[in-house]
Parts: sequence; C-alpha cells; structure tokens
Amino acid sequence: MHPLARCRRPLLISLLGVAAVLPALAQDSAADIRALDLREQAIAFENGEGVPRNPALAISLYCKAALLGDPQAHYNLGWIYANGRGVPRDDATAAYFFQAAAAQGLEAAHRMLKIVGEPRTDVPECLRPPAPPRGPELSKGASKPGVDYQALAPRKILELVMKMAPQYQVQPQLALAIIAAESNFDSQALSPMNAQGLMQLIPETSQRFQVRNPFDAAQNIRGGLAYLRWLLAYFEGDIALVAAAYNAGEGKVERYRGVPPYQETRAYVQRIVRSVGTLVHPFDPSVTRPSPALALIRPAWRVN
Repeated sequence: MHPLARCRRPLLISLLGVAAVLPALAQDSAADIRALDLREQAIAFENGEGVPRNPALAISLYCKAALLGDPQAHYNLGWIYANGRGVPRDDATAAYFFQAAAAQGLEAAHRMLKIVGEPRTDVPECLRPPAPPRGPELSKGASKPGVDYQALAPRKILELVMKMAPQYQVQPQLALAIIAAESNFDSQALSPMNAQGLMQLIPETSQRFQVRNPFDAAQNIRGGLAYLRWLLAYFEGDIALVAAAYNAGEGKVERYRGVPPYQETRAYVQRIVRSVGTLVHPFDPSVTRPSPALALIRPAWRVN
C-alpha cells in the first residue's frame, strides 16, 4: 500500500465523543453508512487490498460516495488526479475535487489546493446530475401541480401563504412546497443545524431578511418569501436552481454549475419541481442582478 494512502483513512471516533455525535449520526446514518461502504470499497480497488487493483472502478466508487456528500471521497479523487494514480495527471480536475472537499470542511484539502492550482470550471462527468426527468409536470410551461397543498396544509398556514406570497411575487404553490419539504408545516421545527421554523431559516437568513422571531409563523413565512423572491431573481426563475440554492446555498449551486451532487439536494429539487409542476417561475429582475455563473450553469447541467 502507498504509505500516504493509509493516512487518508477516516479516523475512528473516540468513545468519549460518541455521545456527542449520536444525534447528528441519527439524521444521516443511512447515507453516511452507504458513503463509507463505497469509499472503503474504492480504497480497496485503488490500492489492491484483497482485490485486484482497478483504478477505473475505484474512481467510479469514489464518485458514488462523493455524490452522497462524502468529503473524504472528494479528497481521495483529488489525490488520484493530482498524482496520476491509474489516470493521466490532471491538476485542474484534482483541484476541483480538493475544492469540494475543502468546502465541506476538510482542512487537508485547503493545503492541497495551494499545490495543484486553479480548479476546472466544469463539473467532472461522474458528478454531473442527470437532466431533470421530462414529462408533462416538468415542462417549461404551466402544468398541473403534483401536490394539492390546499388539502394538506393547516388552515392557518395556508391562509398566511395565500395572503403574503403574492406580495412577494412568489406563487403560493412554490412557497407551500418549500414549507412542506423544510418543516412539514411545523412552525416550531428546529434542525440540528439550527434552522428554525416553517421554512427552516438559519439565523443568518433571519437576520438578512429582518425576521426577529423565526418561530412566529407570519414572520418566518415573510422571511422565507423574501428569500425566495431574491433567489428567483438571482437564478432568473429557474425553479430547480432556486430549490437547490434554498437547500444547499446559492454558492454551492454556482460552484457546482447547477444542482450540487448531494443525494439530499437532488431529492429535494425533484420533490419541489414535481410539487410545483413547472420548471420556471416569473421573477422581478429589479430585486437583484442575476448570478454571474448562470451563463455557465445552464449549458453545463441542462439541455434546453
């Protein structure tokens, strides 16, 4: 085994730290376990541990783990391309993977970025999300929404959305789809990441849109609608990009030139798009300038 390959294995959590991490592990255990299994298989095929060395299969397995949001898999892919392990050396591709790992908090990736230089601007093939499924509910024109939130939403929440959404130029169906996905209409919802209330506003977003009490339904919805209006202008009405940005952040959408390659975000986007029933939404261009990355995002991840 290459001596540095051993260093890239994940450290075991100490017994003293188990109690502290159990709540977070419970949230994402299935995806984490699957990603860890894929990564361990990839390490075996990369280094020939108990199986014949197979760099191509190792890369494929690492990519699958990366799509589940595993930062170590991103890092290991960067290492492979930076060192030409079974593939031609490609510093730009290596930098892309190191940048993704660094964005997820892997300190070693920051150091490697200083060595390999600038990342490529397009998404590597194995991380590109598939084009959204085509069908009547996903056409660019208006179509029948996939979910009847008027029958599902609590009356108080429905009335607030129906009253306030038009004030923010947001279609009620989009607002209700976001609320359903974020909090299941629970105004007291609180996530492990401190996202709060109906539309799960993090404190920074609440401050940005002047929400003083995120557990007050009206204030929270108002803040969420203001954010949606801004995202709609920033991504020029592209609902898939708006949903991805609401889930993962607009910076991640720009970095990955489209929907980020996280299983949670992809599932979230599909849910919102199908619930709303269209790929586009009217927007007010006076709210903000569009994302400077839009010209690169559109051809990279969707065929018009």
